[in-house]
Amino acid sequence: MTLIKSNYKPKFPFKNGHFSTIYSAKFRPSPKLIQLRERLQLADGDFMDIDFSFSKNPSKKVTILLHGLEGNAQRTYIRGQTKVLIENGWDVAAVNFRGCSGEKNLSFQSYNAGKTDDLEAVVDFILKKDKYNEIALVGFSLGGNLLLKYLGERESFPKQIKKAVAISTPLSLKGSLESLNEFSNWIYQTSFLINLRKKYKAKMKDFPERMTVSDYKKITSLLQFDHVYTAPAHGFKDAFDYYKKNSSLQFIPNIQIPVYILNAANDSFLSSECYPKELASTMKNLQLEIPKYGGHVGFHQTNKLYYSESRTLEFLNE
Repeated sequence: MTLIKSNYKPKFPFKNGHFSTIYSAKFRPSPKLIQLRERLQLADGDFMDIDFSFSKNPSKKVTILLHGLEGNAQRTYIRGQTKVLIENGWDVAAVNFRGCSGEKNLSFQSYNAGKTDDLEAVVDFILKKDKYNEIALVGFSLGGNLLLKYLGERESFPKQIKKAVAISTPLSLKGSLESLNEFSNWIYQTSFLINLRKKYKAKMKDFPERMTVSDYKKITSLLQFDHVYTAPAHGFKDAFDYYKKNSSLQFIPNIQIPVYILNAANDSFLSSECYPKELASTMKNLQLEIPKYGGHVGFHQTNKLYYSESRTLEFLNE
C-alpha cells in the first residue's frame, strides 16, 4: 500500500483552499536565485528556453522542473523548489514551455498537457552535456500531467531518469476543465483565459491564414480555446479528443520508476478522478499523498519553505 497518510497541517488561513492557492501564486515573496538561461533549438525550427541553477558543489544530479498552464521558470513555485534542491546537492533545469519565456515562439504549435516530444528534447539536450548520471522530473499541474504521460507512454526512456514527482496534477484533463468551469473558480479561469487570448491574438499576426478574428471571438472559455486552437494546432479532432488522449491517468499503470503524486483534497482545480487511491494501492512504485489542505500548488509552511518542496526533496533523496 503506497497511499501515504499526510501530516501536512498548515496554519488557519491556509486551510482555505482558495486562500492558499491565491496567496502562493500572487503574494509569496519570490526566493532569491541565480538562473542562467540556455536556448534549446527544436527539430521543427522552434525553441524552448531552459533556466539552469546550480548546487554550490559540482553535482552529477539534475532535476528538470516543469511549470503549469501559462506559467514559466520565474514563477515563485518553481523558484522555491529550485532553491531547496540546489541547497541540497541538486542542479536544476527549469523549463519554459514554448512561448512561455517572455518571447513568442516561432511555430504555429505551442505547448500542451501532453506534448511529450518537447520534454524528450529537453532530456536529450541535458544528456548531451555528458554531465549527469541521475535525472529527476518534477512537474506542477499541467507539467505534472506531461511528465506522467511521458513516463507511461514509452516502452523505454533514458536510464538516467530515476524518479518523478507530480504536484497538484490534473490526471483527468476533462474532469479538471469541468472543475475549473465551476463558478467558485471563475477568478482562475478568467486569469488563464486573458493570457491565452492575448497569446492567440499576438500569434494571429504570424499565421493570418490559420488564425482569424472570427475564431478569436469564439474564445470565451478554456474549452473554446482548446476547440479553436489547442486541438487543431496539435493534431486532435477537438478539445475532447485532446483531453482523452493526453490525460495521464491512463498512462500511470505503465510507469516503471518510483513516482510521487501530491494532490490536495481541497484543490478546486481537480476532479475526483485525480485521486487514484485504488491504483496507488496496487502499484508498489507509486506513492500518492492526499493532504486535506494545500489548494492548487499552495502547500504553505513558511514563505521560505513549502511542504511540497520539502516532500519532493525527501522523496528524491530516499
